[in-house]
Amino acid sequence: MRLRIAGLSARVDTRPVLSGVELTAEPGEFVALVGPNGSGKSTLLRTVYRALRPTAGVISLDGEDLWAMRARQAARRRAVVTQHGDVDAELSVAEVVTMGRGPHKGLLDRENDTDRAVVRASLERVGMDGEAGRPFSTLSGGERQRVLLARALAQQAPLLVLDEPTNHLDVRAQLDLLDLVRDLGLTLLAALHDLDHAAAYGDRVVVLEQGRIVGHGPPLEVLTPALIARVFGVRAHVGPHPITGRPHIAVASRPV
Repeated sequence: MRLRIAGLSARVDTRPVLSGVELTAEPGEFVALVGPNGSGKSTLLRTVYRALRPTAGVISLDGEDLWAMRARQAARRRAVVTQHGDVDAELSVAEVVTMGRGPHKGLLDRENDTDRAVVRASLERVGMDGEAGRPFSTLSGGERQRVLLARALAQQAPLLVLDEPTNHLDVRAQLDLLDLVRDLGLTLLAALHDLDHAAAYGDRVVVLEQGRIVGHGPPLEVLTPALIARVFGVRAHVGPHPITGRPHIAVASRPV
């Protein structure tokens, strides 16, 4: 699935938040979206998963206008995992994941063998297949995010949108989740809070500042110490990770 965003602008209430945003995500590519708080990351993602209608511009999936699609058609093309994930905590893990089958069902359709097979496969993919009957409310933060990812996978959509999915997770759960999504083979657009994660996992990085893109390209070409200092107000060291060899960013506050 190829995502293309062209000339995108958006408002929240009456306040302009995005202006003239242009970006693409090629099939199977992980595009990491970074920027300071209030830069417009979540607003941009909301326009892609159709929670906020843009005021200008076009979002297309394989050349088709996302906002011209019917809701069910759009839901079959893109799925979303947010940092909060509003779910009835009394549902079982399997029931939560089954919600992802909604775009493939008619109003009165019941769950069938295909649905059950997709739910099982989705739970297996995230390593939660042994927890299908467990109440969602009893899960840890990392386990909950895995289940919400499984729900998104059950939609069988080729584009996955992730809005700061590692927030509130411990360090192992963060890395496990990022390893998992990178290996899915889907087109990924993810807002990430951690610059080091964006550099290590993103094929390309998009930097937002005050609703505009100020950097777009391979991590080491975009996330330079100069750009990080200007946009984020911190000092940075950029180089290979001493353990993994992936791009690595270490940051420190500026001297007072």
